[in-house]
Amino acid sequence: MRILRGHQSWSFEHKPVIVSTATVVGPEEGKGPLGSEFDIVHGDMTLQEKTWEKAERKLMEEAAKLAIENAKTTKEKINVYVGGDLMNQIISNSFAARTLSIPYLGVFGACSTSMESLALASMIVNSGGANYALAGTCSHNCTVEKQFRYPTEYGSQKPPTAQYTITGAGAAVVAQEGEGPVVTRATIGRVVDMGIKDPFNMGAAMAPAAVDTIQAHLRDFRIQPGEYDLIVTGDLAKVGHSIASELLEKHKVPMNQTIFDDCGLMIFDLEKQPVQAGGSGCGCSAVVTYGHLLKKMYKGEIDKMLVVATGALLSPLSYQQGESIPCIAHAVAIENGRRG
Repeated sequence: MRILRGHQSWSFEHKPVIVSTATVVGPEEGKGPLGSEFDIVHGDMTLQEKTWEKAERKLMEEAAKLAIENAKTTKEKINVYVGGDLMNQIISNSFAARTLSIPYLGVFGACSTSMESLALASMIVNSGGANYALAGTCSHNCTVEKQFRYPTEYGSQKPPTAQYTITGAGAAVVAQEGEGPVVTRATIGRVVDMGIKDPFNMGAAMAPAAVDTIQAHLRDFRIQPGEYDLIVTGDLAKVGHSIASELLEKHKVPMNQTIFDDCGLMIFDLEKQPVQAGGSGCGCSAVVTYGHLLKKMYKGEIDKMLVVATGALLSPLSYQQGESIPCIAHAVAIENGRRG
């Protein structure tokens, strides 16, 4: 069965089922408006580990193990784990995969990794390549600040356009059969670079990539935005979401703003929390989608949604060499599920 639709999209004939999810977050995320919807909220950023990086790995391990437990299965029955993060050589997920001892595909899409991993896991399950696939990603505020900007201990001031990297991990178990929301479509994004070089303005850098992927999805499936109850970007936050809205209007995409939202805006209270423009990081769209949004779907408040996770594909090396920031967005459509 041919699953390619249009130029860059997939249609999943067998509708892989998200049979379970798990979300683990840090203290600031727990204080936000969605705090009660996460499975585990840590009160300590270190998670009793000696380094921030080890704490991030622990977040991923906890989310992965809990997702498997929630699926009422064992890690021995998971055929493949698709995961990635922001650390150099995606060490948080690679080291978590070492602990889990599950066949592993490491991926890097920066903050778009949540939907990149879910799209690939769904593709593998849809094709019959796995009975169960695990998709996961994570980030930690202190590890990302140290790697891409300035260490937390440095105490540097940040402009209003800056975003607060989420401390959190999200994981989902995708299966051929079962009960839960189903993955119906995916659109693989193109790399878009508008020449922005400021690592404190990621929302503006990523917004054009999100719009490009949304347009491609609508074009490939010959649908309008109203096909979905919600279209949510990953972590454009206040600045990027506003730019994306303007670009969609410019390109005459009939987006009803009541259905267009952003995970980086949902996870924090921008008026009360010290998060500048909002949330970002690999964990942002992962914990909001696998926690808050799927819970709304379980309650019948959302029937169909399109999650468009955005990512800035820079590295410390490219930034130091004066390169601009190439960005990407991957979209996954999730619908109310079936009983298997």
